Amino acid sequence: QVQLVESGGGLVQPGGSLRLSCAASGNILSMNVMGWYRRAPGKQRELVAFINKSGTTNYVDAVRGRFTISRDNTRNTMYLQMNSLKPEDTAVYYCYCGAQTASRAAENMIYWGQGTQVTVSS
Repeated sequence: QVQLVESGGGLVQPGGSLRLSCAASGNILSMNVMGWYRRAPGKQRELVAFINKSGTTNYVDAVRGRFTISRDNTRNTMYLQMNSLKPEDTAVYYCYCGAQTASRAAENMIYWGQGTQVTVSS
C-alpha cells in the first residue's frame, strides 16, 4: 500500500503564507498525478490544484496566482505553497496521488491523505 503523510497545516492571519507537504511511502513503482482537494463544512470538496508526473500544473481560479503546487519525484513528495491567504481558504486540505505498486503494477490506484486543517482568521 501507499501511505500519504501530510504536514504544514495550521492557523494563519489573512495575507499570511503556509506550505503544505505530502510525503508518499511504500513499495512505489511509479507516482503519477498528485494534487490537493479541500473541503469546507457544508460544502462539496473542491479540487485546488494538481500536478502530473512531468510537472504540468493546474489550479482552480480561486487560488491561481496565490498557490503553487510542486513535486519532488526523487522523494515522492508534493508541496502546496499558499500565499496571500484569505478567510475563504479555510478548509480541510487532502492530498491525493495515483500510484502503481509492486502488488498492483498494472493498475493506477488512488491514495488519500487524512487531511490537514488550514484556518485563516484574524
